[in-house]
Amino acid sequence: MSKAPDESVMHLRRITAGYTASRILLTASNLRVFDCLEKPATAKNVAKWHSLDERATEILLDALVALEFLKKSGSKYRNTKTASTLLVRGKPYYQGDILAHHDVLWDGWSKLDEVVSTGKPAPRGRSHESFIKGMHNLSVLRADKVVSSLDLKGVKKVLDLGGGPGTYAIEFAKRGIDAYLFDLDETYSIARDIISSVKVKGKIEFIPGDFIVDEIGRGYDMVLISQIFHAYGEKTNIKVLKKVNKALNKGGRVVVQEFLVNDDRTSPRPGALFAVNMLVGTTEGRTFSPKEMTAWLKKAGFGSVKRSFFEDNVVLEAKKKAL
Repeated sequence: MSKAPDESVMHLRRITAGYTASRILLTASNLRVFDCLEKPATAKNVAKWHSLDERATEILLDALVALEFLKKSGSKYRNTKTASTLLVRGKPYYQGDILAHHDVLWDGWSKLDEVVSTGKPAPRGRSHESFIKGMHNLSVLRADKVVSSLDLKGVKKVLDLGGGPGTYAIEFAKRGIDAYLFDLDETYSIARDIISSVKVKGKIEFIPGDFIVDEIGRGYDMVLISQIFHAYGEKTNIKVLKKVNKALNKGGRVVVQEFLVNDDRTSPRPGALFAVNMLVGTTEGRTFSPKEMTAWLKKAGFGSVKRSFFEDNVVLEAKKKAL
């Protein structure tokens, strides 16, 4: 029997134990460890501030040093630049809310055996607030770049469909464009605080509703559909695109942003693995390739499609065909 190559064994072990690093980070974020380590402090200090066990806290902090989120000097710990930028509450690029959302997803993913056996999503807890704020954590890192890449000539009125925290609506409004945020009532109660904290030139109005069944309005120059398609199946997504087509002015454009996955849906890795998240959480959702989404756009009455790429995302732009 041939011996397994060392690199194959190490690859297997890294994947198998991947949950350990994730769980350590989620727990540290949940317990607000990083908030009190902008200045050097001992494990005893951290444990006292957050009413934690001292021995357990020291072990957790040492692990965070190994994961390069903390630095250690003697008995004192301090945030690395990464932790200071991304994991301290109140910082502009804080990512703790999306970590809290992953913590909610944890139980569902633990039922993946059952999900694959039955094809049915896992029952799971739900924290709408951590989900919406988590979407803001992610979007604030790229929204300016994405909106800056779009041709906004003649665009005066934009619909941010299923826009969640309103991060993209804010970017349009900063440029003097009137933005309409369409989402559920419970979403707006969270988005309102995010929107009100930013100064913009254009107005931002909220339209409550479910875009699958409700009317979405008319007279838009552009409609943004960001990270929506992966929650639904092909038929529903084409239905939404046809509704968007009717809502656009003559010559109006639709912009679709989604996780990038290739035609055989096996890479890049983030897009391929995110499909499993949709398997765990939805009845029809998955990641879709640019080729698949381009075909939907054409079925819904849009013309040629322009593609651009931002990290692990793809952005598709298409103009409404003239009658």
